[in-house]
Order: sequence, then C-alpha cells, then structure tokens
Amino acid sequence: MDEIVRQAMAKWPNVPHCYGWLALDARGNWRMRDERAQALKLPGDRIGNAALLAFINRNYLHDERGRWYFQNGPQRVYVNLDAAPYIARTEPQQGFVLHTGEPLPPVDAAWMTEGGQLVLRAGDRIALVDDRDMAQCLPLLKLDGSAAADEDLLGWLEAGTRGLTLAVGDRVVAVERITTAELPARFGFVAAPQPDGQ
Repeated sequence: MDEIVRQAMAKWPNVPHCYGWLALDARGNWRMRDERAQALKLPGDRIGNAALLAFINRNYLHDERGRWYFQNGPQRVYVNLDAAPYIARTEPQQGFVLHTGEPLPPVDAAWMTEGGQLVLRAGDRIALVDDRDMAQCLPLLKLDGSAAADEDLLGWLEAGTRGLTLAVGDRVVAVERITTAELPARFGFVAAPQPDGQ
C-alpha cells in the first residue's frame, strides 16, 4: 500500500466505503461503473490511464470477509469481480503474470470450469487465466500423460474420466473440474460486495 494512502487513512479514518463503482472483468480490465452502468447492469467504462491503473494495482487488497477493494486514500472502493480476484496472462519469460503486473508464484493447484476456463491457485492467490491466453496453455495440458486435443478436453469437461494435468515450470499439477458458480464459495471471495447488513 502506498504511504500517501496510509497517511490519508490515519487523517480521515471514518470515510464511508464505496460499493458497485469499480469492477474487475474476466480479462483483467478495471472498469469504472457510474450510476447508469450500475442501474443497467453494464460492465462500465474500461480504465486506461496508466498512472491510475498502477495506483489501483498497488493498493488492491481484501478484507477478512473476502471482499476485494481498492484503498483510494481514506476510502475503500469495493470491487465487483466478474470471475476471480486475479486474472493471469501468459508471459514467455515469467510464466504467468497477474493483472496487477506481479508474477504469479508457483502454481500448486488447477481447475477447469464448464466453459473451459483455467483457474490457478498459487499459495493464497486465485487467478483465472485470461481466455485470450488459453491457446498458450493448451500445450501444457495432458490427458493421461498425452497431449490433449480440443475434442479431448471437451470430452473431459463432460465426463472427466481421464486424468488431466497441467505442467507449469518444473511442476505438474492435477486439474480438477469446477463450475463457475462454485468459485466464490470454494475460494472465499465475494463477487459483488455489499455494505454490512445487506
């Protein structure tokens, strides 16, 4: 967290929290959701300002209830998560990189949703792989030790009878099936934070 943010929190400790105005989409884009976007359940405008994105990423945290937020000075701006707390992209030199720009620590578990989305756990970080990067992930997936073609993966998603693994660096982890609806409860995050008592 930025030092200027810590100072603002100390100076104004009782600023009300903000809900519904900021979202993280399934491709790792931060989106500003004004009153119209919220009322119409629209994704909101993509934030493109590099300095603002860096500030949000440095001050992105979660509370004890699994609600993720951006600490904007003295105010918590709670984040609606379209998919997961982190979105990962492939990077040839570093493996996976989070939407915040940090390298993903070594992967220790993996899941695939009914829609073929890959979910990774690295320590306490849960990241959905950006769908545009799945082509780079396909060679890392093996069914019973053999390369998995698209039709093989579709069959596994339906029946799941063969062993699917993901090779990441020097690790090979089993891939389990999970539904998109199960993600928040399974990994302890709140997709759409609400004020206490609501």
